[in-house]
Amino acid sequence: MTSDHRMAPIALPDTRACRVLDTLLDGSGVALNGNHPWDPQIYHPDFCARVLRQGTLGLGEAYMDGWWQCERIDEMACRLLNHGLGERAKTPADRLMYRLQAGFINLQSKARAYIVGERHYDLGNDLFERMLDPTMCYSCGYWKAADTLHQAQLAKLELACRKLELAPGMRVLDIGCGWGSFAEHAARYHGVEVTGITISREQARLARERCEGLPVDIRLQDYRDLAGHFDRIVSIGMFEHVGHRNYPTYFDTVAHLLAHDGLFLLHSIGSNRSDVGADPWVDRYIFPNGQLPSIRQIAEASEGHLIMEDWQNFGADYDTTLMAWLTNFDAHWHEIADRYSERTQRMFRYYLSVCAGAFRARELQLWQVLFSRGRPGRYDAPR
Repeated sequence: MTSDHRMAPIALPDTRACRVLDTLLDGSGVALNGNHPWDPQIYHPDFCARVLRQGTLGLGEAYMDGWWQCERIDEMACRLLNHGLGERAKTPADRLMYRLQAGFINLQSKARAYIVGERHYDLGNDLFERMLDPTMCYSCGYWKAADTLHQAQLAKLELACRKLELAPGMRVLDIGCGWGSFAEHAARYHGVEVTGITISREQARLARERCEGLPVDIRLQDYRDLAGHFDRIVSIGMFEHVGHRNYPTYFDTVAHLLAHDGLFLLHSIGSNRSDVGADPWVDRYIFPNGQLPSIRQIAEASEGHLIMEDWQNFGADYDTTLMAWLTNFDAHWHEIADRYSERTQRMFRYYLSVCAGAFRARELQLWQVLFSRGRPGRYDAPR
């Protein structure tokens, strides 16, 4: 916990900004300096003006700067989103700027693809090792029959393997392999050969260590540079970095790499809206140049390339996963506090909490979509 838990909140100034913010919050169940765990406690007189001027970017940066504190940011976010303050909290300038950038620039081009790796995934393996479970899965766990984060991540990996109908000797491609969680699991327990690619140097280094002695090849490579032929393809938590301008290229690449009787599993966070945009704070501090796909965008981009065999949504499980990561992060922060700033700590706490609230409010989804190239017969997906 940070030092401002011991501070008393300030008396809010009687300004137009504070009155407007109070009006916006009315009916949400969230009150500035309120008595509930989800009520933000304000420590800076310019908080209201900053949030009204900068929207979600200002809210997140103000938290990183110590201008406010909240015991349950996750529940605060959930209540605000349920109150309809999601898109309204993004300033018109933010929305326009992202659309202009995405219209004139390919934010996820090959030249820019490694930015998110360098700025987020390369931040430090020691940090992620303490936040995640031993599988090092940095994506939603499957909590259907799980009681712990580790059980949920193992269940997610095994669910993916079962959906892909893995068999010994198969050649499997893992697009966005992270720290090697799926590659290690599939090779160790299903006897397949895995080629995993990532755009993070730190992920690649640790993944190679974790998969040593297994038939796993980890490469620092962009998916657009891939060649070869694979019986199965999986992509877990990577499609969020592809970008709408590259969706057709992505599915065209998968179709060309996949065997005629092969299967492809796409595991991705999804948006309820077919929009070209991103949260300004998340874009700046967590996942630069990221974009969440919608159902329509996935369907349109995959049409003509692959056949959708199954679509499962277990987005509610991401709430539980994120809160488990936050618990780990808080419990082990003291082990790495001398290597990271308090601002980094607050950034991660805010990121994990706000995302958990977004999934709880059903603003975000988690999809596993199973595709084929049109192999004969019926496909029944395991659950």
